[in-house]
Amino acid sequence: MLAILDGGCRVVGLKDGKPAVEGALRIWKHFGTAAGARAISLRVMELPAGERATLRNEAADEVLYVISGSGPGLRSDTGIYLPPATSFEIAADETLTLVSSRCPDDGARLDGNELGHGELFAVAMEDRPVQRTGDRWYREVINDDAGSTQVTQFVGGIPPGRAPDHFHLYEEVIVILDGTGEMWAGTSHAPIETGSCIFLPHGQVHCVENRGLGEMRLLGVFYPAGSPAVRYSAGS
Repeated sequence: MLAILDGGCRVVGLKDGKPAVEGALRIWKHFGTAAGARAISLRVMELPAGERATLRNEAADEVLYVISGSGPGLRSDTGIYLPPATSFEIAADETLTLVSSRCPDDGARLDGNELGHGELFAVAMEDRPVQRTGDRWYREVINDDAGSTQVTQFVGGIPPGRAPDHFHLYEEVIVILDGTGEMWAGTSHAPIETGSCIFLPHGQVHCVENRGLGEMRLLGVFYPAGSPAVRYSAGS
């Protein structure tokens, strides 16, 4: 169920709502400019085992992350970068669930003859270096090393507890990969769990609280690109 918090922050389940069907793909279109984002989007895509699909990226940078499943060149916790005006084919050995973020999410389309066929650029999260900030860690999975100059994709770990409220100078979409807690935006809040998807507007004071006994893991994608470690204290 969709929860709308202060400042337009939104929380929804991974596969809440009715998906669109595009060939073999089922697509849940959760966040984008229609939901108040300036430039970023979040879609959840599912490809059944034994099926194939062509991912078409048109006038945007697109980053994807494999939540579960496998296929040639793909497995869980793999990040993918798809430059503008390219497409590539994916196949599912086991049912694939992917999260996609495009930037800018302006609905622009190119003619089919303007699209190139791109090579799949994929990198395993575990192959990226761990960086630490306080008692938290993160790995930048897709960044300018992969050619993505507009958006940054990272996976981070949050220990139990609640950090001080803060804000960023970018807008962000988040998927909870593992854990339970509470998403705070100002004084409003909503429960989050594995699979929760979050849209965080630019400049919104917030906090992701981990109410579990173990570490919470999350996937974040933000625009403009930069470092996940940069934050500003509420009231600064």
